[in-house]
Amino acid sequence: MFTQPRIAPSILSADFMNMERDIRVIEEAGAGFVHVDVMDGHFVPNLTLGVPFVKQLARITELPLDVHLMISNPLEQLPWFLEHKPFMVTVHAEALDESAGEIDRAIDMIHEAGCKAGLALKPDLSADAVAPYIEKLDMVLVMSVYPGFSGQKYIEGSQDKVARVVEIARAAGVAPLIQVDGGLGANDATRAVCAAGADVLVAGSAVFGAEDRAQAVHAMIETACAAQASVRKDA
Repeated sequence: MFTQPRIAPSILSADFMNMERDIRVIEEAGAGFVHVDVMDGHFVPNLTLGVPFVKQLARITELPLDVHLMISNPLEQLPWFLEHKPFMVTVHAEALDESAGEIDRAIDMIHEAGCKAGLALKPDLSADAVAPYIEKLDMVLVMSVYPGFSGQKYIEGSQDKVARVVEIARAAGVAPLIQVDGGLGANDATRAVCAAGADVLVAGSAVFGAEDRAQAVHAMIETACAAQASVRKDA
């Protein structure tokens, strides 16, 4: 929360025929993570990347891999991804049975593998859903679009959910990263979520759809830093 902003370009929007080239561009531009969107065609209406891709990606970049599992059976598939030691693995609260302790189990599995654990919330799920787990989480992912496809418009008011996550974390005396995914760029949405407390920003088309991808990353970082500075000035 309010740490140095980091950009996590989503390779779902990269050129799959030139993936290593695109990875090098974001490395040189100062990206903080490589965001890997894993979709199974069930939890969300799209089918994307899988374990073999994560395995190969880990071989070509030193950037931390930020694996976002948008899948309906995370407890079954987590071991497959954890074998390749991504830096961060995020599961969706909606894909797990809270009453059966499945969220705790997923977080524990990720930590036992030596990885950082994130919990993601779709737009319709209250930020309060993270409260029982906040002390165990390394990151909370606030979806500012409905997951499934890149290029969607930011859902207004998502910054309020970010602010609520900040409140919950501060009340518990912890400071997980807060990531936002959807409709971000060097724009008002980024300014809003960073002013609210986000410090990791996922961007797909805003980076890989830009003519100058390095400049797109730099512009997002500048926008995010300015938003954080404005909050500190007003405090």
